[in-house]
Amino acid sequence: MKRNIIVIGSGFGGLGAAIRLAAQGHQVELFEKLDKLGGRAYVFEINGFKFDSGPTVITAPFMFDDIWAAAGKRREDYFTLVQCNPFYRIFNHEGRYFDYNDSEEFILNQIERWHPPDKEGYLKFMQTTRPIFEKGFVELADKPFLSVWDMLRVTPDLIKKQSHVSAYKYVSKFVQNEFLRRAFSFHPLLIGGNPFDASSIYAMIHYLEREWGLHFAMGGTGAIIEAMGRLFTEIGGKIHLNTEVKEILVNNRRVTGVRLADGRVQPADDIVSNADVAFTYRNLIPKQYRRKYTNRKIERMKYSMSLFVIYFGTKRRYTDTNLVHHNIILSKRYKSLLNDIFNRKKLAEDFSLYVHNPTRTDPSLAPEGGETFYALSPVPHLAADIDWTTAAKPYRDTIMQFLEDNYLPDLQANIVAEHYIDPLYFQGTLNSYLGSAFSVQPILTQSAWFRPHNRSEDFDNLYFVGAGTHPGAGLPGVLSSSKIAADLIGAA
Repeated sequence: MKRNIIVIGSGFGGLGAAIRLAAQGHQVELFEKLDKLGGRAYVFEINGFKFDSGPTVITAPFMFDDIWAAAGKRREDYFTLVQCNPFYRIFNHEGRYFDYNDSEEFILNQIERWHPPDKEGYLKFMQTTRPIFEKGFVELADKPFLSVWDMLRVTPDLIKKQSHVSAYKYVSKFVQNEFLRRAFSFHPLLIGGNPFDASSIYAMIHYLEREWGLHFAMGGTGAIIEAMGRLFTEIGGKIHLNTEVKEILVNNRRVTGVRLADGRVQPADDIVSNADVAFTYRNLIPKQYRRKYTNRKIERMKYSMSLFVIYFGTKRRYTDTNLVHHNIILSKRYKSLLNDIFNRKKLAEDFSLYVHNPTRTDPSLAPEGGETFYALSPVPHLAADIDWTTAAKPYRDTIMQFLEDNYLPDLQANIVAEHYIDPLYFQGTLNSYLGSAFSVQPILTQSAWFRPHNRSEDFDNLYFVGAGTHPGAGLPGVLSSSKIAADLIGAA
């Protein structure tokens, strides 16, 4: 039966669900409060430079192929993916680095440079991550956990695969060198988790990268967003930009539509929210209608760290440096720095960085002769006692001086475009509770059935996609959530 469906928010989860639902024949309208599609994948354009504000790593490209196939189209006709090599270059605090890609021989040669005895341990580690990957991603990622029985059914397997052990502790069972332990356990940070708290099931991210490679979209991640928007409208979907949803309307256990910022009411048979789950419940639905997701429950959940990101364009090329497309620069401290960020809620003097340099792959993202970068530092979310209106500029200056002193000579004299965001941006512009960059933190007690469900426990026809619901943050996670939501509506 053809249904009238509203999608709130245009991140990858919202666009993925909108396309799948429109392809099923439903009337789908998408409402986005910003002036462009993308949500966390919004594109900043400054002085001829293009900056992807959010996700830059594509690890499961077939998931985009599946979305296009659902609409009877070919993904290759809309945007081009290229594989990065190396996937990442990981630097220690002294500037020594470790590269990896999808070649086992290459990785073993890299391990040889750091600690030869760990080659055998790495091979054993990879053997154990395959069944974790088969269970956690292939079997469960695109399946909803709507009842406790769904969780009980998989619990024995999760116990057998030691999902209660942290990612760092799990890697440490196989790898002895401390730097290599960090290199193989940082992946939970990509989805908002602390490697010392996040379940070992997230060790499968390394296997996922080995299985399908690590890709980049020519034109940047924004080229994918643009392509998804075009596909959606081609199959009959309607997009409303600069149109903020202020309230979700409720009648008993069902949602009936939305009230927009200008007062207009849009009725709907079903609503899919790609807005932050905590924001959706706290800010869009009056508390008298919420039985499970009360403000108290929302406030008691644990949320991911936030991010401080500096986007900058230079008038010269830096191809003679050690930086590649994707770079991770680790501080001398690891566990204690993460403890400062996640638990002590303290803005430390040191930092670890992800430095994205996409013009290494696609020079078109900068004017001729220039380079595009962003430097990302994990920081505490807004529960911390940090005044970002005064802390942001000094923090920016410290990071940029560090990069100039160690990686990018004469950097600040060559900057011709710059913009930075902090936790206030995630809270105020992206409507993320506490300015969390990845929503609900991916710990075991907030995963699968314990995570906010893809179909609301409070309202029978309200669905969630994106980082805060099952299976979690990261492109594979949010794209899986879009498939779950579309399947649930299709079966309703």
